[in-house]
Amino acid sequence: MLKKWTNRKEEENNTSEEASLDPQNIPEHVAIIMDGNGRWAKKRGLPRVAGHREGMNVIKKIVKTSNKLGVKTLTLYAFSTENWKRPKPEVDFLMRLPERFLKAELPQLIEENVQVRITGSKEALPGHTRDAVNKAIEDTSGNDGLILNFALNYGSRHEMVEAMKDVYKEIERGRLAIEDVTEDIIGSHLMTGGLKDPDLLIRTSGEIRLSNFMLWQLAYSEFWFTEVLWPDFTEKHFKEAIVVYQKRTRRFGGV
Repeated sequence: MLKKWTNRKEEENNTSEEASLDPQNIPEHVAIIMDGNGRWAKKRGLPRVAGHREGMNVIKKIVKTSNKLGVKTLTLYAFSTENWKRPKPEVDFLMRLPERFLKAELPQLIEENVQVRITGSKEALPGHTRDAVNKAIEDTSGNDGLILNFALNYGSRHEMVEAMKDVYKEIERGRLAIEDVTEDIIGSHLMTGGLKDPDLLIRTSGEIRLSNFMLWQLAYSEFWFTEVLWPDFTEKHFKEAIVVYQKRTRRFGGV
């Protein structure tokens, strides 16, 4: 009975939050730093991997909510280039998560017209992870709905260095004059080339930093930080972030 009452209250809260959203001002691109899985598990006396497993379940809900609200791109910071420094058992588990998630959810993603993309260096991923990712990308390539973009083995500084190298090669080969190098040219060589810059960045767990995530692309994004740990993050929190976003005036350096 208590569970039914709780579920009903959550539905009422979600409905109320959704009613206050302006459907004409939904952020096109939402990026999320999903933080706090380890702390969530530690608070419950569980191994860190339990937090990652629970966090995967949250992804399913947020993807569904994003699609329902009309978000066009959802970028999730799943694994950074620095995360390789974590204990090997944890890294091995994290490398299995994309495979498990995509194998389980791919039919539903296809049905809901979601297109899967990856931002990051796939070459360093284990073969089983890379195979699962490539299959999801290929099987959803014809979809034109929500873009679900996983930042996997991604680091923004590395991304920018590689982009500069690519631009330099074009100059060296005579395909591009140095005076013609613009922000748009550099942006097109980033791993996110072709994607709109995020309108809204969400970070969970109370940390207030970017952690080497989309340093170029987030120049004029709106930020929303919450103390909520990622495994506790709900559709209500997601909608709350969008409500706050809609109350802000984006000036892009103007007045």
